[in-house]
Amino acid sequence: MIYTLTLNPAIDLFIDTKTMQPNVVNRTENYDIQANGKGINVSFILKRLGIENKALGIGGGFTLNYIEEVLNQADIQNDFVHVKDPTRINVFTRVQDENQEYKLVNKGPQTNSDQVSQLLDKLRQLDKDDVLSLSGSFSEGIQSSILVEIAKIAAAKQFKLVLDTSYNEVMETLSYHPYLIKPNDHELSSWFGLDHVPNQEKIIAMGKSLVEKGARNVLISLGSKGALFINEATVLYGNAAKGDVVNTAGSGDTMLGAFLGGLITDLDNQVNLKRALAAGSDTAFQSWITDFKNVPNLEKQIQIQVIEDRGK
Repeated sequence: MIYTLTLNPAIDLFIDTKTMQPNVVNRTENYDIQANGKGINVSFILKRLGIENKALGIGGGFTLNYIEEVLNQADIQNDFVHVKDPTRINVFTRVQDENQEYKLVNKGPQTNSDQVSQLLDKLRQLDKDDVLSLSGSFSEGIQSSILVEIAKIAAAKQFKLVLDTSYNEVMETLSYHPYLIKPNDHELSSWFGLDHVPNQEKIIAMGKSLVEKGARNVLISLGSKGALFINEATVLYGNAAKGDVVNTAGSGDTMLGAFLGGLITDLDNQVNLKRALAAGSDTAFQSWITDFKNVPNLEKQIQIQVIEDRGK
């Protein structure tokens, strides 16, 4: 079974407005309300690929109730630790006249040590046949050191661990051999102490360093430039598809979910990277995550370049 883990879920309010002016009432064109959180998005993508999974996490209030309801409607199993305060609401506003998107992302609810212990106890029930995919930021009260604790549990219980989070502590998990790490280029640069994103050659070198330090697979998002996949045997690069961007939220989660689905079903790496890039692009071109109907068309725009192939 694949388990996704979201330690700071959210309801995302997406607003489309022609203009946005201060100190006046701005009438919007459209809005959409979505159950969200990076791990939750991965759960939806896996489900749309026909892969059963279970969503785990921490949250509370009427907002978490809504998220659980949406997951249930999608026939996705879920098991959240409930806290006192409501799960956060984020606001994403697209202003047509400016062709800009504004993102207002809130902190999560306060979480105490007992609630974190409840969550870790759930993870200790996983075994060697399971995969845990942890994505996103953490609610208030959850320390980033939990990443190392979860990595230790994964190593002890022998389940595969996937990490998609920006915290520097990801580097401390590498000795426990996570199955897949998915940084973007900015996060990767930060982990290596850089204040800027270097050229692709340097990004590849940093990705290979993650593998040398213990990561089994590394998927690096390059935003509109595409993505890199790196492991002991290969280095692949793929460009992103072109289209009119509607909503960038969830694009990286889509790429991860699609790629993880391909990994666990032994899809060829080049085919897998192409599908994941097309799926991520398709999510960016619509109001919510891809339904995969247009993915084959977008795949035609994507070329996979084999940068290294060591044939292991």
